[in-house]
Amino acid sequence: MRAIWYESTGKADEVLIYGERQKPTPGPGEVLIRVEYSAVHPSDVKKRSGLQPAGFADGYVIPHSDGAGTIEDVGEGVEDRRGERVWIYQAQYGRHCGTCAEYIVVPSQMAPRLPENVDLTIGACIGIPMMTAFRCVCVAGDLTDKVVLVTGASGRVGYYAVQWSKLTNAQVIATAGSDENCQVALDAGADWVLNYRDQNLTSHISECAGSRGVSHIIDVEFGQNANVSAEVLNNCGSIATYSSSKVPEPVIPFYPMMFKNVSVYMVLVYNMPDEIKEQAISAVYGALERVQLKHRISTIIDLSEVAKAHELIESGAAAGSVLIRI
Repeated sequence: MRAIWYESTGKADEVLIYGERQKPTPGPGEVLIRVEYSAVHPSDVKKRSGLQPAGFADGYVIPHSDGAGTIEDVGEGVEDRRGERVWIYQAQYGRHCGTCAEYIVVPSQMAPRLPENVDLTIGACIGIPMMTAFRCVCVAGDLTDKVVLVTGASGRVGYYAVQWSKLTNAQVIATAGSDENCQVALDAGADWVLNYRDQNLTSHISECAGSRGVSHIIDVEFGQNANVSAEVLNNCGSIATYSSSKVPEPVIPFYPMMFKNVSVYMVLVYNMPDEIKEQAISAVYGALERVQLKHRISTIIDLSEVAKAHELIESGAAAGSVLIRI
């Protein structure tokens, strides 16, 4: 099978190898999937560059956690799912083989069925972004008529977080870094959108929230935003954060948060409890089937040019998901 892999970490155009590898065979509890599209995420790029561990000591890595395709074979103990269109999540978590290949074998539960009305390109967008967004929203409990702040709302996770929040009947304040990205957040359904470069951001968030205040924050830059978060949150408010790239070792405003009884939830989709993953999978299927979600695909790149996709993610210029056409 055709595949992309790397045997050492480094720059994309120096370490990514395009060639042939052995087609896998499904074992007990597994399914064999003919991959049509593979998605590239920041975590995939960080692993390849060496900024994050691959999850094992040595050996080759076929990158990428997410993708979509069709089941071609099943292993012992698995119902006959051949021909079923599926999306794939966390394929390369603690494993050598991700979705950037013509075929992949994964445990059957890691290949949920895709609704018939949903294109495989959308299926490849689901995994990390949509499941992370769902967890960040649902961890706060009932958000009906409450105000939720979503930072970085034009990003892969933030874009879905705005939509999941609206599906829970919350009021959403979103932040983004440019006029164009603010419009993206509005299109996603945010009730108010603010440019996070605004020097009066804190007061403008409070003005939007009004007397209800902010009950929950879904945050892409926990360390950078911690002081603003502590100021705008209600008593017993909460933060669900999935990244702190700009300030990887945050200084937390402990007492301002403590005196408001603030709860902070760190969200990592890979090792979320199984019951939460099952909730997310069920919610995703229902929302997709009812066409309740919008999606953003920045570009689709051929398998032989995966390095360009990694470089695009690293540049921060991708306005939506970056997919590889297998």
